[in-house]
Order: sequence, then structure tokens, then C-alpha cells
Amino acid sequence: MTTDHHHHDCDEHGCTSHEPTGIYIISPSSAVEQATQLQQAQQNLAALGWQVDLDPDALAVWQRFAGTDEQRLQAIQRAVAQPHPVVLSSRGGYGLSRLLPAIDWRAIADSGKYFVGHSDFTAFNLALLAQTGAISYAGPCAAFDFGVKEPDDLTLDLFHEAMTGQLEILSFESEQSDAVDARGILWGGNLAMLCSLLGTPYFPQIDGGILFIEDVGEHPYRIERYLTQLWQAGVLQKQHAIVLGQFTGYRLAEHDRGFDLQAVIAWLRATVKVPVVLNLPYGHVPLKATLPVGKKIGIATEDEMAYLVIEEHH
Repeated sequence: MTTDHHHHDCDEHGCTSHEPTGIYIISPSSAVEQATQLQQAQQNLAALGWQVDLDPDALAVWQRFAGTDEQRLQAIQRAVAQPHPVVLSSRGGYGLSRLLPAIDWRAIADSGKYFVGHSDFTAFNLALLAQTGAISYAGPCAAFDFGVKEPDDLTLDLFHEAMTGQLEILSFESEQSDAVDARGILWGGNLAMLCSLLGTPYFPQIDGGILFIEDVGEHPYRIERYLTQLWQAGVLQKQHAIVLGQFTGYRLAEHDRGFDLQAVIAWLRATVKVPVVLNLPYGHVPLKATLPVGKKIGIATEDEMAYLVIEEHH
């Protein structure tokens, strides 16, 4: 997989990118397994020039959660109030769903901060979009992506560029994708989380969007069942494109008899008739892009490559 990224050039009109400043790490979902993960993340991000601060409850534990509901809500409030422009989730797991009604979405939108995470954080990304229209980011988490001795270089680079306004075009190898050339709101994330929000006030109503999805530990029949739900709810057929990230961590059984992820993709194309784009570098895998959820972007495929135009040149 190759992922190209292009930098802004500064010209007489000034430069839109900004140098790194600070990152604030919060734990809104499951408890962090080891404190050393967040220390390691601090070191790896500091090497790129970021000042990284941990929320006082980043390592809190209550049941399976990173602290009680109240503690985790207060961490989100602190994240809004503190000065750093980037707020990074420590990890996914489970925990944001039950907090959604108690979160002050308008305060988060008004803060102008970049909130970043994936997996369980999909609930946050989509709720913020549904409630306010504000942009947040689907991307790495501190513990799993940056809390290792040698994080994926490209994941670090793409995060850094997205957070400093330098990520213009994300291009990736995308064999057997459908032809598409469209513009729309980029939205989505973890497929199970997406479906869990259907019928709630936290599910964005996006027409003509670019929907990206990924999942981990879900057998292809479960992936198809989620997609069936989104199709029968009228969501999929309203999109300009359905972009498939990485689906990992499942095992086929003998009785599948050829029913695999390829079969699901063939069913999706035949049933929904919306262009399908494959192999987005995003999911529960070391290489993941940082994607602006809620931003209007361009998408195109050509010569077995796909292009997400994140920043338009004017």
C-alpha cells in the first residue's frame, strides 16, 4: 500500500498550515491497560514537536471504563477548557455511547479544537456531526497507535499533517474499485458503532456523502448484516460513495463455503448500486490515516488508485 500526501506551499497569500503546539490526551471509553503506553505516546509525539499533556483521569479505572461516567464527562469538559488545540483519545473499547446525552456538543463545536480517535470514538465523531455539523477526526488513538516503541511512521506523519493543515490529498492503491468522481461530506468510522446510532439523535443525516467504514473481529456475515441495516434504513443509497477501510480479526468457518468479504462486497455492489471504493488505509491496523469527519471533500478513482481531496486549492 502506498499513501502519498502533498504539502501546502506557502505563497504570497500566506500559509494555511500551522506548526505543532499541544495535544491533550483523554480517556473517554475503556480503561488504559498500562500507564507506560501513554508515556511512550508522549515521547513519540514530542519527537514531532508536540507538547503532550495527560488529563488527570487518563489512567482512571472503574469497572471496564476509564473512570466513572461522571469522571469521563469531566475529562471531556476539561479538554474543552484547556489550551491545547488537539484532543486525542487514549483508546477505544466501550464507554462513549452511554455518555452521549450528557455531553455539551455545542461547547465542543465552539471550542474549535481537533478531537481525534477511532473505534468507540466513532460515537463521538458522529454525535458531534449530527448535533452541530462540526468537524472532528477519525484517526489514531494514543495508547495503541503511538504508545508503542516503534509506531507506524506513516500513521504518525499523516496525523501530524492533518493536525497542522498540511494534508491535501490522500492517495492509496485501490484495485477493483468502482469509477467515481464526486464531492460530499466525509463521514463514518467503525461500522458497528455507526449502526448502533441509527434512530438516535446522534446519527448524522447525510445526503450525497462519502461514507467510510471499517471493523475488527466481525465475521463477513455480520458485516453484511450491518450493511443490510444501513441499506434498509435508506442510508447507503443516499451516498455518492461507500469507502471500505480494513476489516480484520475474523475467522471464516467451513460452513461459509466461499461466503467471505469478497462475497459481501459483491452483494453490496449488486444491491445498493453506489460506487464502492476499496482499501482505504484506515481501521484496526497499524497504518491509519487521520480523516476529517464532517468535512466536504472530493473523491476520485483512476488507474487502480483512489484519491481523497481533503484541502482544495483555490
